[in-house]
Amino acid sequence: MKKGVSFLVTVALMALVSSLASAFDPSPLQDTCVAIAEPENAVFVNGKFCKNPNLTKAEDFFYSGLDKPGNISNPVGSAVTPVNVEQIPGLNTLGISAVRIDYAPYGQNPPHTHPRATEILTVLEGTLLVGFVTSNPENRLFTKVLNKGDVFVFPIGLIHFQFNIGHTNAVAIAGLSSQNPGVITIANAVFGSDPAIDPDVLSRAFQLDKNVVKNLQSRFWYDNN
Repeated sequence: MKKGVSFLVTVALMALVSSLASAFDPSPLQDTCVAIAEPENAVFVNGKFCKNPNLTKAEDFFYSGLDKPGNISNPVGSAVTPVNVEQIPGLNTLGISAVRIDYAPYGQNPPHTHPRATEILTVLEGTLLVGFVTSNPENRLFTKVLNKGDVFVFPIGLIHFQFNIGHTNAVAIAGLSSQNPGVITIANAVFGSDPAIDPDVLSRAFQLDKNVVKNLQSRFWYDNN
């Protein structure tokens, strides 16, 4: 029971910290704008269409299940459980979302970026090696070993990662400053794009033999999100 209360307190604190941050998403112009499915032949909008406020209900702001671990039996040894506007329609226009990340021993959340959000991550269980790399030309690496209760921030748009260096499973939860932060996993995007990037481009960019590039492109790049 105590462990469950601690988990819920952590979630609440993460939500509070994220809500106090300056959100990247446009600010709301009304109290609520619960997302609804896009009307047929509607003009595209930046975000989601709003439900009539008179029809809004508590369930529009609710999600259950973040206490349940994700399936970490996969090639990267991790699973991300998102709670964004797709799971909670009431997040529409509020500039905030969350994720739970589970890691197998030596599993990782591979290098990736969130094009629309800064991320603040708290370790609930285990030990993680985390880091991010700044933009060109410095490409400076900031890295830290996190233990239970430690917090780390990944600035918006920068490549970052988490790696479980412990012998047991690890769990983290993160708040993100967007209702729809997006994710670009570097290896998946570069070597698993559809259609494939011309091998000559990647061969020169990564200074690799063309056959090595083709081999990488032929592999299955797992998406843990």
